[in-house]
Amino acid sequence: MAQISSELLDQLCRLIRDLRAESADFADHPEDGQRWYNRGYANGMVIGLQRLLGEAHPCGQVPDEAQLMHAHELMAWGKAYRHGEQVGERETYEISGTVPPAS
Repeated sequence: MAQISSELLDQLCRLIRDLRAESADFADHPEDGQRWYNRGYANGMVIGLQRLLGEAHPCGQVPDEAQLMHAHELMAWGKAYRHGEQVGERETYEISGTVPPAS
């Protein structure tokens, strides 16, 4: 598994918690694409850390359930979420200086 400094991990965990707190009610606000993007970004970070660290609950967080997004996939807010998720995961690898594990 990847080695991430405890300082960097603390910063990533803080960002995940902050983004999730700010976007906790994202599902109630389809008009706010930024809220959906931020929620997706945090989710992507959690997924990235799961893969990098081999932990089910990095930062004490679990990814959003995949089925949550099925009804929203084709809508603008669902696309914002997915884009945020992809960027959040990719940037988690970049900031940690690692490459995504092979799927």
